[in-house]
Amino acid sequence: MIQIPVWKRVLILVICIVSILLCLPNAFPKAEIEKLTWLYVRQVSLGLDLRGGSHLLLQVETQAVVKERIEGILDGLRTQLRREKIAYGDLQADPSGISFRPRDEAQRAKAQDIARSVARENSSSALALGFGETTTVTTSTTADGTIRIAIPDGLIREWRRSAVTQSIEIVRRRVDETGTKEPTIQRQGDDRIIVQLPGLDDPERMKRLLGKTAKLAFRFVEEGASPTGPLPAGVERLPTDEARSGGEQSLAINRRVIVSGDNLVDAQPSFRNGLPVVTFRFDAAGAKRFADASRDNVGRRFAIVLDNRVVSAPVIREAILGGSGEISGSFTVESAKDLALVLRAGALPAPLQVLEERSVGPGLGQDSIEAGKLASAIGFVAVILFMMIYYGLFGIFAAIALVINLALLIAGLSLLQATLTLPGIAGIVLTMGMAVDANVLIYERMREELKLGRSPTMAIDAGYERAFATIIDSNLTTLIAAVLLFFFGAGPIKGFAATLSIGIITSMFSAISVTRLMIVLWLRMRPRKTLPL
Repeated sequence: MIQIPVWKRVLILVICIVSILLCLPNAFPKAEIEKLTWLYVRQVSLGLDLRGGSHLLLQVETQAVVKERIEGILDGLRTQLRREKIAYGDLQADPSGISFRPRDEAQRAKAQDIARSVARENSSSALALGFGETTTVTTSTTADGTIRIAIPDGLIREWRRSAVTQSIEIVRRRVDETGTKEPTIQRQGDDRIIVQLPGLDDPERMKRLLGKTAKLAFRFVEEGASPTGPLPAGVERLPTDEARSGGEQSLAINRRVIVSGDNLVDAQPSFRNGLPVVTFRFDAAGAKRFADASRDNVGRRFAIVLDNRVVSAPVIREAILGGSGEISGSFTVESAKDLALVLRAGALPAPLQVLEERSVGPGLGQDSIEAGKLASAIGFVAVILFMMIYYGLFGIFAAIALVINLALLIAGLSLLQATLTLPGIAGIVLTMGMAVDANVLIYERMREELKLGRSPTMAIDAGYERAFATIIDSNLTTLIAAVLLFFFGAGPIKGFAATLSIGIITSMFSAISVTRLMIVLWLRMRPRKTLPL
């Protein structure tokens, strides 16, 4: 153990020097560091509690997704029954399935075939998405001739899970579009999303952006429908934005979607006649469908529907062949920008409800940073003083290794772009106390060897060799607990676990390798008859 090859000495020195260089950028303001675009530098990201910002807990209303999926199956079934001219009644839908009864016994077999076809189609779609065998849709017929399409619980669970996963991705896109740096967006439980936005200065706007479902659709207006009476099948009445300015209160809109927002490839705020509008552009498939529909329906009104509200309903004067258009309405400059943003990011599969909102001011975050610095400094100085008083020169070696350990820890956080939180600072303070544990074990073992009459060289060798297993065992058990906290914890727990895990690894390196190298170099300067312990 007392012999250290030259290559290992060089490697230890290089690691120490590189760690110091990597942690140095954290000593300078971020604005100054960002100017050094030619230099590869990274800083530790500050969490919400240190930098200030907003914390939102969102709930995905997955029941709306289930309802929408079942209504889609219902519309497909209704369309096929009409195409085959099968009269039916008692058509009902609930979260567990759809049921109907053919009015003509002679058409029951054909109706059953249609129901099985709808079930196979949805089962195939579920399998194609990797949902598994438990999502198979089945059909059955009761004694009174009622045909039922059963939606299994497994498929409903997958719909809900998929909606939350997709919502997280859409939320991430919308947040990224605003330019917010270093956000934290993660799932909590089955249907909730945590959004932490450090440095955010307008939380209300962010809530509006995240709360807008942004489901865009282009559908035809049914002019012949009664404005107040019952509507024919396949038609619904939707409110209009013009109602706010004294215009039409609502319009009868055909449920059939000509083109949906899924076909949008771009949306940008713009101006037309001095008023804010939103211009959009379709992909090739959407442009073709839009061109065909507009060419075949010149003179007819089509509605631009956003989140089940008619934004505008212009008349088609001529075929629209360019694959682009604009949405006009009662927009302000900011609302036009926000609408373009959410359309670019994509529609949420389900509405989001804000369950919890917390805001942290930058002043409070700065106070936390100062308190963390003070606690770290006190802990650092206290540990160094204890080691120097109790172990003398070897305590100074341990103190130098502690500085190297702190540099390694900050360098690791910088490279990983880990987010430092107030619990993370607590993890650093705890790590500094734990960092000298290994040195204490080694030094105490050396003292025991000296009492037994060993030479300094033999005492040093035995101290490192015999304490090594104990050091590994104690640090490994703590590391396992920290890793489990990181993977199963959330929010502040993760920050604490991250700094603790990195600190354990760096402290083992500094205690075993760095202090040993200093002691070996000191011992080789001249022969020693005893050790200053």
